[in-house]
Amino acid sequence: MNRLELINQGSQKLRNQNIKSFRLDSEILLSKILDKKREDILITLDEKVEHENILKFNRLINRRCTKEPIAYILNIKEFWSKVFRVSKDTLIPRPETELLVENLINIYKNKKISILEIGVGSGCILISLLSDLNRSKGIGIDISRKALLIAKNNAKFHNVLSKIKFFRKSFLEVFNHKFDLIVSNPPYIESKYIKNLDEDIKRFEPLIALDGGNDGLDVIRKVIYKSRKILKINGKLALEIGNKQYLKVSKILSDNNFRVEVKIQDFKKNIRCLISRLIK
Repeated sequence: MNRLELINQGSQKLRNQNIKSFRLDSEILLSKILDKKREDILITLDEKVEHENILKFNRLINRRCTKEPIAYILNIKEFWSKVFRVSKDTLIPRPETELLVENLINIYKNKKISILEIGVGSGCILISLLSDLNRSKGIGIDISRKALLIAKNNAKFHNVLSKIKFFRKSFLEVFNHKFDLIVSNPPYIESKYIKNLDEDIKRFEPLIALDGGNDGLDVIRKVIYKSRKILKINGKLALEIGNKQYLKVSKILSDNNFRVEVKIQDFKKNIRCLISRLIK
């Protein structure tokens, strides 16, 4: 069987499972098995594929048929033009979060700041920030030991491990330190809506990083309350929030002496990230 025939076969299997990106996914998975760039495969479609590689490819296709995300099958995801290792212990980095990183880098460019990331996960936010903010340092905390191992490996791969300290602890345990910037992508989905999420999210991504409680704001409230105590005056809190949570989160921020300075819209024009300043 040649590459084209195998891609078509994989595509059809995925299409039968209502996976919209069936063709792209099939091509990506074959490139993984053959350890070649997808572009190189597409210009050599008539080359034969060894039987052993056909078996490996079919195993990956079968995993994707269960709706397992491509990022978890490959154990990597691109973010901020970098490649990050991910696992089922970490959320998959998303394009909206890159918009938050972009805004923060523009704000703190050429400055020396201390950063705390609450719920560091794969480390994609903190590592991306510190890769561009050369004079700054950061702390990443998470309650998941496995997530922290992933984050440390990513920091080492991107040559910023010397600029980051990782701790396995709740953000409620952070004391005796004042930061210039706190950043977090906390769980913000209402518990009752978890069941409505796409299969690839609710079955595979870590529930603890998704479930924001009854109104979706449980963890966001706690992050805001805690940040008020460990931010420097005029320090900034950068939060990713859920769709349609802007007004409620803005009220919580205002009640806790934060002033929203930047509202970041996603690609559908929904406000999805807020950057606020502690004013007193």
